[in-house]
Parts: sequence; structure tokens; C-alpha cells
Amino acid sequence: MARESESGLPIEPVYGPADLTGWDPAGKLGEPGAYPYTRGVYPTMYTGRPWTMRQYAGFGTAVESNARYRQLIAHGTTGLSVAFDLPTQMGHDSDAPLAHGEVGKVGVAIDSIEDMRVLFDGIPLDKVSTSMTINAPAALLLLLYQLVAEEQGVPADRLTGTIQNDVLKEYIARGTYIFPPKPSLRLTADIFKYCTAEIPKWNTISISGYHMAEAGASPAQEIAFTLADGIEYVRTAVAAGMDVDDFAPRLSFFFVARTTLLEEVAKFRAARRIWARVMKEDFGARNPKSWMLRFHTQTAGVQLTAQQPEVNLVRVAVQALGAVLGGTQSLHTNSFDEAIALPTDKSARLALRTQQVLAYETDVPATVDPFAGSYAVEKLTDDVEAAALDLMRRVEDLGGAEAAIERGFQKAEIERNAYRIAQETDSGERVVVGVNRFRLDEEEPYEPLRVDPAIEVRQRERLTRLRSERDQGAVHSALTALKKAAEGEENVLYPMKEALRGRATVGEVCNALREVWGSYVPSDAF
Repeated sequence: MARESESGLPIEPVYGPADLTGWDPAGKLGEPGAYPYTRGVYPTMYTGRPWTMRQYAGFGTAVESNARYRQLIAHGTTGLSVAFDLPTQMGHDSDAPLAHGEVGKVGVAIDSIEDMRVLFDGIPLDKVSTSMTINAPAALLLLLYQLVAEEQGVPADRLTGTIQNDVLKEYIARGTYIFPPKPSLRLTADIFKYCTAEIPKWNTISISGYHMAEAGASPAQEIAFTLADGIEYVRTAVAAGMDVDDFAPRLSFFFVARTTLLEEVAKFRAARRIWARVMKEDFGARNPKSWMLRFHTQTAGVQLTAQQPEVNLVRVAVQALGAVLGGTQSLHTNSFDEAIALPTDKSARLALRTQQVLAYETDVPATVDPFAGSYAVEKLTDDVEAAALDLMRRVEDLGGAEAAIERGFQKAEIERNAYRIAQETDSGERVVVGVNRFRLDEEEPYEPLRVDPAIEVRQRERLTRLRSERDQGAVHSALTALKKAAEGEENVLYPMKEALRGRATVGEVCNALREVWGSYVPSDAF
């Protein structure tokens, strides 16, 4: 009897040649590093060097986060990944009324260029690749990073990294949006143009399915809605006058890796194949780099449990293996204690060691795409691809990703799947070790890392001092220039950079744009 995959697709007990009748390996697979990139975006993949090992970190103050980054680099991390606190993600300063109680809780608080200087103090920005998980205010954090690099003497064309900058998925799954979709897409196009001219090696967007998966999306939903968002961003940039090959090679994606290893490998392979076809056939991209779906992966935080937290070490190892077998370009492994609190130094180090064991103690990196030709994985790849394409067609029938978001379509579909998962877990049909089976009568005590509530007081004091010391008239003039640009068609990043250079705060810049563009109010049409 067939089991069902996470996407509700059948997984047969045995697969054989009959399951791939008429299957053409040349058309479906090609060669590694060649269209349609099913086997990976680079010919040698990990045989020459392993994937980039990123560890997502950021908590409390910039000083504390800076110390964590230095530790991670000392332990072998090859890329930094910055977590920002909720007020920063929402474009509010630490002393804003809405920020109270949230400052420094889920990431680092960045209010101005002064915080960004501290965050990267002693870290040579021409030597590290930095990924920043920031969306609605992504332009601000990128410009602050560029300004700090300039102070270090590092030219912008030496900077490498990624801003997530995927606001469409915020309307679908996370909720840390600021502006309505249309001006948000305009801001995205401005970022594409700015980086093409000023920071050419920067990945301008990381189109994210991870947060949809955390909200309950199935693997098929994850790639369908993520790629539909990608299509919307490409259309926006092309409509703004950009040539697709000028920006598409810098697009990147961000997916989850679950414990359901076989379907996850199939999902990654299917996503590459779909994107290559869309970019080549639908958008007429000519540069092969525009056809490549390059992606970062994070292990599934939603599958971590507070019960028997050490078991999460096993889950993370399996998830990470799926990401590597699926051909990820970079990987973050969650710490085993993240279901309880922010990671401790020890748990963050163990998470990194998990990747290092896979890279240096297993034979997985020795060959490219080891599952190629597997009856089971090739059939699952085809099945996930078909399910994703069906969902993408439904999004197109509604007018594309933005129009479907306004109707609440993606959100409703994900919520339905999340409800199914919850029912299966509650009934015991879906086994979660330590939660609904193999439980302990008494959990072992665990002391989590706690964020000092005095952080908010110190950030407020820093803001008071900053506002008393800066040139208020210059800040006012810079913000007025920004609003004028936002009202017209000028690229807003240039006046935004000057405002931030003059020590305008993140909240002040976002509020200036709120005055022009308004704030988003969601619809529940579906």
C-alpha cells in the first residue's frame, strides 16, 4: 500500500522501470551544470569544494551579535547570515511604542548606521559573504552595509552576499510587510537597478519558500508559490525597463529542508527544472546563468521539538543531508535548542559541526547528484513538478502572484495544508518522536539562552544620543528628498543612502515612505 508524501503524492513501496516509461534522461536530466539543471547548477558541484556553510545568528545588541559572528568565523563558518529583531523587520526604531518588549528578541536591533558599524566591527567585508534576512526594509539594511564597507575602505564591487528582499512571501506567510504590494514591488525593482549599477556581485533577492513551509506549505506548494513570486519579480523588473539578463543571474532562492528526505531531494531537482524552463522559454533569457536556480537552504525549524530537544540533532542531520543531496549552494543548520529559545554558543557550534561532518567525513560530496536515475527519486521529481505546475497555473489564472495575494489564495491553500498536518499529528497518524510517540514521563531540565530586557533601554539611550548629536536639519532635508523621489519615478535608493549616511534612523526612513506609499491592510477574500 502506498504511503503519501508531504505533498499528498503517493510513495510506492517499490519503484521500477515501468514507473519511468517514456522517460527521457537527456530532456529530464541533461548534464550537471547544464540546462535544465535538474542535476545541479554547477558541473562539479561539491567535488571541488563544499557548499557555503552559513549560520544564521543575531540577537540582542550589535555588540553581542558581533561577538557571535567572530566565534562562528573562528570555528570555520564561511558565510554570515544575519537575523534582525522584529522592530527592525517592520521598519520601527527601538524606541517606537510598537517596538516595546520586542527589541533584540528574535535577532539584532539595528536602528542606524552606528549599530551597523558595531555589528561588523573587525569583520573585513571584502572577505566574508553576508546574507541578511530582511524584507520590507531590505534596501535600508543593504545601504547601511555598503556605507560601513565604504568606511572600511572596501569598494562596493568587492561586496558579496544576499538580501532576502522577498516581500511577496510576507503577505503570504510571515506578515512583516510595511507597504502595499505595488510600491513594494517598485522598491524591489529599484534595488535590482541599484545593485546592477553599484554592487554588481550582490544577490539582490532571495525568493523564499522557507517561511511558507514554516507556515504549513507542502513541498509542492513551497516551490509553486515561491517560483510564482519569482515570476512576479521578473515581470516587475522587465516592466521597469530592465533586460532580463541584466538582473536574473543575481536572483537566488531560499528553501526549507524537511526530514522527509526523498521528497525534499525531488523538490529541489523539480524546482531547478521548472525555473530553467520559465526563464528560457517564457522570459526569453539568453544567458545560461539566468536559467540557473541557485538557492540557500535552512533546516526545518518547524519540525524541531521542545520535548527531548537533543533528538533535534538527528532531525537536523537528516534535513541537512537532504539539502546536500538536493544540490543546495549554501546551508544553515538549526541548533537543537531553537524550539525553546535562541541558540547557545555550544548548540550553534554543534549545528555547524553537523555540516562539517557531512562535508568532510561522508562520501556524499564525492559525486554529483548521486540520486540521478533512481526510479523512486526520478518519479517523485516528476510528480512534485506536476503538482507544482498545477498550482502555478492556478496562480496565473488569478492574474499572477500579486493578484492572487490580494485574493488571499496562497495563504488559504497553505492554511488548509497546515490544518491537515495538525490533524494528522493530533491523531497520531503523523509520528513526531518525543511528542506523540516515544515520550518521556519526565523531561530533563534545560537552561535556555535568555535575552536581557535591559537591551531595549540601552537601544533607546543610543537613539536619544544619536538624535541629539546629529544635524537635524540635514536629516530633515534628506528625508524630504526621499519622499519626493518616492512620489515620482526616481530610484529611491540614492536619496535613501544619503539619509542613512546622515544618521537618519531605520524607523524615520520607513515612516517617510509610509507617508507616501501607505501601509498594507491584508485581504481575506479566500
